[in-house]
Amino acid sequence: MSVYSKYSLFAGTCLSAVLTSSVFAQTSANTSDTIMLEEIIVTARQREESLKDVPIAVSAITGNKLKEQQIYAVKDIAAYVPGLNINSDSVGRAFVSMRGIGTTLIDTVQPGVGIFIDGIYQPNTSYLNSPLVDVERVEVLRGPQGTLFGNNTLGGAINVITRKPSNEFEARMDGAYAGSDDFKSLSGSVSGPIIEDVLQVRVGAAYHHHDGFQENLLAGGYTNPLTQKSVNGTVRFLPSEAAELTLNANYDKISGGNTAYLGITGPTDYTLDGVSNQNNFAEHVYKGVNLKGEFDVDSLSTTITTVLAYNRRDQESSNDGDFGPVDFVRSTGESKLITKTGEARFDTSWTEGFSTLVGVFASRSTTDASAVTTIVPLGVNAPSSAFAEIESQAVFGTAFLDLTDTLDLAVGLRYDHQKLDATNAGSTDAYSSNDLQPRVTLTKAWDDDLMTYASIARGVRGGGQNGPGAPNLIYQGDNVWTYELGTKFTALEKSLSVDAAVFYNDYKHFIGQNALAPSTTGAGYVAVNLNSGTVHSYGAEAEMHWQVTEAWRIDSSLTLLHARIVDGSEFEDVTGFALPSDRIIFTPDWNFSLGTNYTVPVGENQLVFDAGLVGKGSRMGSSLDPDVAPLLESYYLVNGSITMRFPKFEIAAFVSNLFNEEYLESYIDQSLLVRAGLGAVAQNLGLQGERRRIGVRASIRF
Repeated sequence: MSVYSKYSLFAGTCLSAVLTSSVFAQTSANTSDTIMLEEIIVTARQREESLKDVPIAVSAITGNKLKEQQIYAVKDIAAYVPGLNINSDSVGRAFVSMRGIGTTLIDTVQPGVGIFIDGIYQPNTSYLNSPLVDVERVEVLRGPQGTLFGNNTLGGAINVITRKPSNEFEARMDGAYAGSDDFKSLSGSVSGPIIEDVLQVRVGAAYHHHDGFQENLLAGGYTNPLTQKSVNGTVRFLPSEAAELTLNANYDKISGGNTAYLGITGPTDYTLDGVSNQNNFAEHVYKGVNLKGEFDVDSLSTTITTVLAYNRRDQESSNDGDFGPVDFVRSTGESKLITKTGEARFDTSWTEGFSTLVGVFASRSTTDASAVTTIVPLGVNAPSSAFAEIESQAVFGTAFLDLTDTLDLAVGLRYDHQKLDATNAGSTDAYSSNDLQPRVTLTKAWDDDLMTYASIARGVRGGGQNGPGAPNLIYQGDNVWTYELGTKFTALEKSLSVDAAVFYNDYKHFIGQNALAPSTTGAGYVAVNLNSGTVHSYGAEAEMHWQVTEAWRIDSSLTLLHARIVDGSEFEDVTGFALPSDRIIFTPDWNFSLGTNYTVPVGENQLVFDAGLVGKGSRMGSSLDPDVAPLLESYYLVNGSITMRFPKFEIAAFVSNLFNEEYLESYIDQSLLVRAGLGAVAQNLGLQGERRRIGVRASIRF
């Protein structure tokens, strides 16, 4: 049976189940009062709109839902968002893609999925490991969004929105503990007015730690621990009804496992113990401050938004370079990343049916890095250094036009200029690009409960530079044309909500798996980032929320994805060997989530039962051998909790990975070490997924 046939059969089965459930629910609704779903307001298009009215494939996860699902870092939201895939093998990096687009493996490559905190761009995937502190919601937009956001977004955007201070005094504290791997988390916040209606302040802080589950039998200790310490402060100044200034500062210190791979026999070996000479470790310190101004100019029917931001990341790491018991290669490194951004947006209403959003954006990022690799038996140290500066400027805009009372058209265009200057151990080169990125969306509102949309958009990501000896000192940026049809509807008196979309992506110059290539110096291999070729990805996704009764709620999501490399010639031209598979590494063909929540009144209090199932399909591991394509098995995780809620306090027992499912988070075939000249000590490397945790959590609010 073809992939298309299997997807069609599966989609048809799911549709039949939904229709059957809907008929049953409609019958129930005729005999009892139906409870409407809570409306969620998002800022996906830089305006406050109901989630159901936005003609973009967007998911929104509220802060309360994050707590219920034991989500403590940005990357963990991927299990509950259609189309989003995030894996991580280090506190300093994450592998992220959206619908197979924008795969980013290491932090020297610009993120293919835009990462924003309160709309402010974060230039590195390591931010996905940052803790979620005092968060109101997380919005995930799928598809290119460069005509709406300051920085370009190739595959989509993740926007973390923190809670604002207000006139109401609020204080809260949350804590959790699980003994399996010394999992513990504590967070708190306080908010209130200094001068009512004029000056408001909010401060949040968090601490999180867990040991992980992998142990090093030679060096001792756990190989993949994580410790996070964070503080976030916001001052909100309202000098008049037409002006609002928000000053925010943050500090995050994150330390733990750094490419914490252990030797295993293959992609189905789930051994938690291993041997290496040292535990790979890294520490990242983030510091940031930003100032945001929002001004209503009634005479121009315009809202002006300005943003200035400064972010800095300092990193230190130490590694066992051969990942094994033979003390052969060790390395240490440090880096500093500084990013400065500025943005201005003008949201203007020209007539009742015509408005525009126009913006300008500028960014400058500098990376200063150094490392020392030691060949232990020879006592030889090989130092290296790198400096890179990326400057970006952009103009973007969208015109929104009501063609009729039920038909809307949005036309957007973005112009990007990017320049890279870099020096790596004495070798210099430069890269620059100019790109146009259009977006057109047509929306039809059939009635108050049903809307459909069609969109065409282009997304672009900038390229970069490799170090000395690389056959490709420069790799160009990649780009994608995305075609999408979507629908959003509510039914059963707005107790059932369904968002669904089908999409096709034509993805050129895919910046995929980094590789080792023959050095132009004639000595061995060098690590390179590179363009891999052309990718075609298509599929379908759906997200459903159903308030079955006042007490019972069901939430689910599903993604069916066929993402394949249809031309890998660019990869072969640089490396001299072919890709081992046409699949994109770590990207599954399907994933889903299904959750249910049931509330039982206990006097004035509530007893809440939560259960969830998360599934992810098989994925391709990393290999540099054209004849070896390691396939990681699919897996299913069951999570749940029982919570007793009082008016200002709640306590819960929770479990994650109830059945202790064994799976791999990441896998690297031994061919990597073989091509690096370490064939004598080469082994397959795996990073295990998290095992079962059983614990308690509590929250108190004032």
